[in-house]
Amino acid sequence: MSDKKENSTIDQILSRIYGNGRGWAFSRKDFALLGNADLIDKSLSILAQKGTIRRVMRGLYDYPRYSKWLQQSLEPDIDQVAHALARKYGWNIQVTGNAALNIMGLSTQVPTRYLYLSDGSSKTYLIGAVELEFKKARYSLLNTKRQDSALLVQALDSLGSANVGQAELQAFARYLAPDKPLPAKTRNAIARDTQYVTSWIQQAIMQILELASSEEAR
Repeated sequence: MSDKKENSTIDQILSRIYGNGRGWAFSRKDFALLGNADLIDKSLSILAQKGTIRRVMRGLYDYPRYSKWLQQSLEPDIDQVAHALARKYGWNIQVTGNAALNIMGLSTQVPTRYLYLSDGSSKTYLIGAVELEFKKARYSLLNTKRQDSALLVQALDSLGSANVGQAELQAFARYLAPDKPLPAKTRNAIARDTQYVTSWIQQAIMQILELASSEEAR
């Protein structure tokens, strides 16, 4: 293996990592088109040794988020880790419960356990002090194709219909469209993706999409 080829592969890997931004988690699988497995593994190992990326667990890395205030790297983004594992093993996954609320910014409580429904094997990983669990579920429970759709459905289900008022709807809308109105293409895609969910959740999502598509959400 020539140094030139190795350096070229590292540069391509870095370009993809930087393009995804800090917090992104990944495995060799995410760079499969850039070279053979041994070359990718060696390149990732070199970047980890340099401190550019961090090894989260065997075969999985992240580009650490950094706090200027704390002057140190932050803990891995568990949702990013979950999706990196899903890509690695070819799973479809969907976050559940309080973890969905936390990801969307509707809960300040940091979960010590993240549960994802999965069409793969049931597995549990320990990431620092956080438990990441994948639970095998029926395909019917994983029928949303978009990540934003899945988050909406699971977060609303976690809150329950009695606890979803105008303030919560506005918060969901701001998550979907923090800076500018939600594009019509995205709005229509989410609406199609959630048309067969529980009636009250579907109605709430339509209200959220209406708010996110206007200036009222900001």
